Amino acid sequence: MGNAIQALEHGNPSMRVRAALAVGTAPDPAYVDRLIERCAVEPDFYVREMLTWALIRHPADVTVPRLVAELHSDRSQARSQALHTLSKIGDRAAWPAITPELLASADDEVARAAWRAAVALVPEGAEPELARRLVSQLGRGDRELQLSLSRALAGLGETILPAVRAAQAAGDARVRRHALATERLLHDPDAGFELAINEAKRVDALGPQH
Repeated sequence: MGNAIQALEHGNPSMRVRAALAVGTAPDPAYVDRLIERCAVEPDFYVREMLTWALIRHPADVTVPRLVAELHSDRSQARSQALHTLSKIGDRAAWPAITPELLASADDEVARAAWRAAVALVPEGAEPELARRLVSQLGRGDRELQLSLSRALAGLGETILPAVRAAQAAGDARVRRHALATERLLHDPDAGFELAINEAKRVDALGPQH
């Protein structure tokens, strides 16, 4: 297995995928730190996904504390990958580590991963407060980022409606339209986001009386 760990740094991405697969197929807590370290610097998306899979194969009581520690890393990729992996593990012991600072991170990838992790880990009863924090991010970024936020909010269900509807009266048109599109997506998950945004623009242009 030592060879597999060394191969995580191989120049060929397909070799790194195989190495991560080998480590995950025969989990050993001794290799968790190396997997997490590689997550922080791995440039290839598919290799990162296999590293996450390998980590999920290890006991949560081993991986979760180490992943939580990564949330304080200076590397944005280390933080975003740790959040992504925590969301996949689904251990709510990590919930206190999903801070307001992460949810509002200036780094889009960190924020996106934090939104998903928060929705996956939020304990019962904390959904309305999480919805309010996520709604504060409405209107930021490009369409792809906005779709990620809308999907995260929709994952919380109807508990988001008070906060989302309040945002529909915001002074910022981007926030209003994003809030309208999010509600549309909640009620009709099969609707395309671009269609939802265009409908939101139409409704917003008509004004509150409509």
